[in-house]
Amino acid sequence: MTAKVFNIVFMGTPEFAVPTLEKIITETAHHLIGVITQPDRPKGRGLKKIESPVKKVAVRYGIPVLQPEKLRKSAREWLHQLQPDLIVVVAYGKILSKSILQIPAWGCINVHASLLPLYRGAAPINWALIKGETVSGITTMLMDPGMDTGDILLQEQCHIAPHDTAETLHDSLAVMGATLLLQTLQKLSTGDIEPQKQNEALATYAPLLKKEDGRLNWLQNSHEIYNFIRGLYPWPGAFTFYKHKRVKVLQATLEPAEQRSSHPPGSFLEFDKKQGLRVATGSGSLWINKLQPESKGPLSARDFYNGYRCQLRDCFTP
Repeated sequence: MTAKVFNIVFMGTPEFAVPTLEKIITETAHHLIGVITQPDRPKGRGLKKIESPVKKVAVRYGIPVLQPEKLRKSAREWLHQLQPDLIVVVAYGKILSKSILQIPAWGCINVHASLLPLYRGAAPINWALIKGETVSGITTMLMDPGMDTGDILLQEQCHIAPHDTAETLHDSLAVMGATLLLQTLQKLSTGDIEPQKQNEALATYAPLLKKEDGRLNWLQNSHEIYNFIRGLYPWPGAFTFYKHKRVKVLQATLEPAEQRSSHPPGSFLEFDKKQGLRVATGSGSLWINKLQPESKGPLSARDFYNGYRCQLRDCFTP
């Protein structure tokens, strides 16, 4: 069977989508005929409008770009004019309506950063870490009107290392997603793929995280808090309060062996110039290595402890 060459429209916005976009452009025979991405957004202290990472790549390669605030009539008309065989969606940031999903003859393919049906939703990488998972992966699926409920095309697993954060896992999965999408396109083009229904009984969810969701609960055990910190790094960031000022906890280390304490959770138990600040939790303790006080830059635990004149038995508060 002669392989089909697809006319593709790509929909995506953040850095996670860039490896997939670049591979479609540079490593396939398929034709990328258009890109849809989020509008330029104000960012930084000057609130200067910044192009999305996906737009920057598309412009560099001379690909037509559409940036609708909402996927309404103008976007549908643009897609109808292009007549794509496929739409590839990677972290676009908006739900596609049924009218959009029906435009490409071969459907819409999504690259999702979890092993569906696990962690459906907007923040699968964060929640996999928060929940202490040791395995994650990528799923390519045929999209339907539901929230990540479409038929599975291909999946690939990866190991989550104990020191992984949302940042490092994000980068690994972005590269993995690009490779798996190319494999998916190859198998689709030759008819060598059989979509599989998801097992609804196994479905879990990964809702969007907001800034206030980063509040630490020192009553949790040390493993739960450690996973929470790495799952929210670098955004939205785990935070607590010291002397009524918000402090982000950027990096922590688990105790080799759990050391219990009779002091209240959040209490400063020990300070070591190399290891950092040992803090009591609901069960055990945790070494805090790096923090960021409100309106300040990141500090090592040593600089924080000395600079803020901390004392043992001080306490982080909720």
